[in-house]
Amino acid sequence: MKKSIGSYPRVRIEDGGRSVVSQAGGVLLVETVRKSGLDRAISEALVPWRRPRAVHDPGKILLDVALAVALGGDCLADVAMLRAEPAVFGPVASDPTVSRLIDKLAGGGPKALTAIRSARADVRERVWRLAGASSPDAGGQLTVDLDGVLVLAHSDKQDAAATWKKTYGHHPLMGFVDHGRGGTGEPVAAPLRPGNAGSNTAADHITATQLALAQLPKRHRRGRSTLIRTDSAGGTHEFVAWLAKRGRWLSYSVGMTITDAIHQAVLKVPASAWTPATEPGGEIRDGAWTAELDGDVLKGWPKGMRLIVRKERPHPGAQLRITDADGLRLTAFATNTTDTPIAALEPRHRQRARAEDRIRAARATGLRNLPLHESAQNQIWLEVVQLALDLLAWLPMLALTGKPRLWEPRRLRLRLFSAAAQLVTTARRRHLRFARHWPWTDVITTAIQRLDALPNPG
Repeated sequence: MKKSIGSYPRVRIEDGGRSVVSQAGGVLLVETVRKSGLDRAISEALVPWRRPRAVHDPGKILLDVALAVALGGDCLADVAMLRAEPAVFGPVASDPTVSRLIDKLAGGGPKALTAIRSARADVRERVWRLAGASSPDAGGQLTVDLDGVLVLAHSDKQDAAATWKKTYGHHPLMGFVDHGRGGTGEPVAAPLRPGNAGSNTAADHITATQLALAQLPKRHRRGRSTLIRTDSAGGTHEFVAWLAKRGRWLSYSVGMTITDAIHQAVLKVPASAWTPATEPGGEIRDGAWTAELDGDVLKGWPKGMRLIVRKERPHPGAQLRITDADGLRLTAFATNTTDTPIAALEPRHRQRARAEDRIRAARATGLRNLPLHESAQNQIWLEVVQLALDLLAWLPMLALTGKPRLWEPRRLRLRLFSAAAQLVTTARRRHLRFARHWPWTDVITTAIQRLDALPNPG
C-alpha cells in the first residue's frame, strides 16, 4: 500500500534559474507606455528636477514606481520587482534614489504637480485618438464621476484625522472618466484632503472638477457634452451654480438630500404623475417609480434645473429613514438636461454607482494606504497611483477586446501580468516566449500585436 503524499505533486526547490522572466506580462504595460508616449512626456515635464550628470531620468523613476503600483505594489520599495528584470523594464534606480526624487517633487509643490498633470493630459488626448471608437468620448458625451474616498492611516501622518465614519486617516476626493458599460474608467482628479474634510464641501468639489476638466481634451472642458455626476455630497447651491455658470455650461447630474421641503412636495405628487422606473437597458424596474418636482422646491437654484425624485420598495432587511414615505425609499437628483425624459435620466444618474467600482480598483492599486508621512509626499503618491490607473485603463482600451476589455486590475494581474516567460536572444534581439499552456497566452500575444500596430508617438 502506497502512502499518500497529498493532493498536489511535490517538487524540489532550487535557486540559480536563468533566462526566466517573472511578471513578464508586465511587458503589456511597458508597450502601453511606449505607444502612448507617456515616457517621453513625463521625462520632458520633469527636466527641471533632473540634476546635472544624473544617471537616472526622473521621469523614468516616477514611471517605474507607477509600473510597480500597477503590478500590485503598494510602497516605493516595490520597484525591486522591476529592478530584478532589466531585460523588460530597463535600468531601475535604487531605493534611496527613488525616495530622494519623491522628496524633491514634494518640495516642488504646485509646480511639480502641474508638470505631471499636464503631461498626463497631453498623453490622454493622444490615447483617446488612438482608441477611436473605444474612447470614452466616442459617442459625443463624456461623463466624469466625483466621489470621496476614505484612506485609513495606521500611524501618525500629516493631516490624518478622525473621519465621519469614526476611523482615522485621509479623505481624498477622486474624479473618474466613465468608460461606459463597455469599459472601465480612468482617474482625472485626486486632491488630498484631511480625514475630517466635509463630504459636501462645495469648494472641494469645485477644485476636483477643475482638475478633472484640465485632464480632458480642450473640446470637453466646457459645454453640455461633458456631464459632471456626483452623489448627494455635490448637491449644494454653490457647486451647482458653478457648474451652470454662463460660459461654462456644463451638464450635471447631482444627488440631492431629501429635505423636509422635498419630502412634503413628494407627498403632494398625484399618483398619475409617477412614471415606472426603468433599467439601463430599457426594461421596467419592478417596484420603482419616478416623478419630477417643480414649484417652491426649485427656488434659489439655478435656472433650468430639474429635480427628479424616485421612490422604490426597500430591499429586504433595509431600514427606512425618517425622510422616506409610505414605506418606500426616496432618493432625488438634480440635472440641467432638458431634452431627455425622466425615464432615461434616472437610470443615467444611477450609473454613477460605477464610480464605486473605480474606487475599489484604486484601493487595489496603491490607494489602500498612503505610505509616506508628509502630505506633499502623499500627494505625489496619489499622482503615481493615477499614473498606474491610467495605464491599467489605457491598456484595455487600446489592446483588449471582449470580456478582457472589462477586467479590473486584480484580474489583469492574475491572468496577464503574472505570466512568466522565457527570455531568448536570437540575432542580437531578445524575445519573450510565453508558455503555450498558460490559459491567457493568446490574450497577451494578441494584445501585443494590437499595440505593435499602433503608430509610434512623434
